[in-house]
Amino acid sequence: MPELDTEDREKMDKRKFAYVDKEGEGHLPINDDAHVRNAMARFNQTDFESGTKKETARKKIVTAAKRRGIKVAKKDNVAKGRKTAARKTSSRKKTTSSSKKAGR
Repeated sequence: MPELDTEDREKMDKRKFAYVDKEGEGHLPINDDAHVRNAMARFNQTDFESGTKKETARKKIVTAAKRRGIKVAKKDNVAKGRKTAARKTSSRKKTTSSSKKAGR
């Protein structure tokens, strides 16, 4: 993977990063194939300011991968969006609430 030194990283357009924090620092560069693969691998190791920022970064990585012809396995963490987690939570809540109703 081509290494990005500090000077090159600072010169890069912020759109070439999957995530830019509130201080303007870019994280998870997606400027070439190697960096997209690296961003996919390091996605869950990155601290995000919010769930929304994490989801936006995930979408950028997946889009960059597809654009470059890089396959994203369905089991890969970056392939799993918040909707999947939300559905699981919703189904748990329904089960819990119906259990409470049965107990009344």
